[in-house]
Amino acid sequence: MPMSDFDYELPPQLIAQVPLADRSGSRLMVIDRAKGDITHRAFVKLPELLRQGDLLVMNDSRVLPARLTGHRWSGGEVEVLLLRALEGRRWDVLMRPSRKLRIDEELVFQSRDPDHPEQAVATVIAKGDGGQGTVELDERLASHLEAFGRVPLPPYIHAHLDDDDRYQTVYANESGSAAAPTAGLHFDPAMFVSLAKHGVESAYVTLHVGLDTFRPVSVDYAEDHVIHSEWCSVPEAAASAIAMARARGSRVIAVGTTAARTLETYGNLPDIQPGQPHAGLTNTYITPGYEWKQVDAMITNFHLPKSTLLLMMSSFAGTSLLFEAYRQAVAERYRFFSFGDAMLVE
Repeated sequence: MPMSDFDYELPPQLIAQVPLADRSGSRLMVIDRAKGDITHRAFVKLPELLRQGDLLVMNDSRVLPARLTGHRWSGGEVEVLLLRALEGRRWDVLMRPSRKLRIDEELVFQSRDPDHPEQAVATVIAKGDGGQGTVELDERLASHLEAFGRVPLPPYIHAHLDDDDRYQTVYANESGSAAAPTAGLHFDPAMFVSLAKHGVESAYVTLHVGLDTFRPVSVDYAEDHVIHSEWCSVPEAAASAIAMARARGSRVIAVGTTAARTLETYGNLPDIQPGQPHAGLTNTYITPGYEWKQVDAMITNFHLPKSTLLLMMSSFAGTSLLFEAYRQAVAERYRFFSFGDAMLVE
């Protein structure tokens, strides 16, 4: 299927550059797949829109302070984005400017802590296409990453983020992502209290967001795109909650595309038993025509044109209905992308 079918026009001013003061202060578009209806609500009303017994499944991955800005010994500036931990202190990374960097070259980084202004080093181990590569961190950098790195923001966000925690969910727990599972940014403690009062349950899975978030689809046809593997986990508590929701006939609602990918990876395992935990790599690639097995409804943000996430949502909502929703979102001046508004597709 041509990627041109998954393009749309978005005025740049609709790309949210900063988070709202209140996490749950965003708007919420509600898409009813069965009726083909699209309505406009406030996210704070989400508990009233859900059903007693619904299970929200959330990705509790925490964004690493993975953006490192430093210099070469020759003096040129370099930026390294840590993507996936390998054995020892080695990482798959994106490097800039990668063309000039040499194998075995040392890159120098300065601590951001004024009380401990140490330097640390990363050594270039391998180089690939498109800025991809592998580096090995020295012990100081590996042990005190938070002192040297910043949370990496997507390239479409140009504003300065005063508080890195605003690019973390309030329930972020398992460090390992290069980007936030942004559908979860709308949830605050008061929202969880309200959800519980309405009989809505929560469970947590983990998917560490990696390389594909920063790699656009560059091919003309969706079938030709190769998706990279990411590590995910459905722990025992989540597996049990999912099994109990199924047993009582309740809906399993994915909070975000990463939670959805984790659930569908879990549902596609050939020998998995209800309530059985799982952990491992996933390269699940969901496009229109996919048969969904675990996800009954989804909460998500608005996604980039011609992206794998838009392919996934087209599969879930139906391409025609989804693009009508996006047309309305532009007309109603919704806020788009990571710090933007949300939709509930049920």
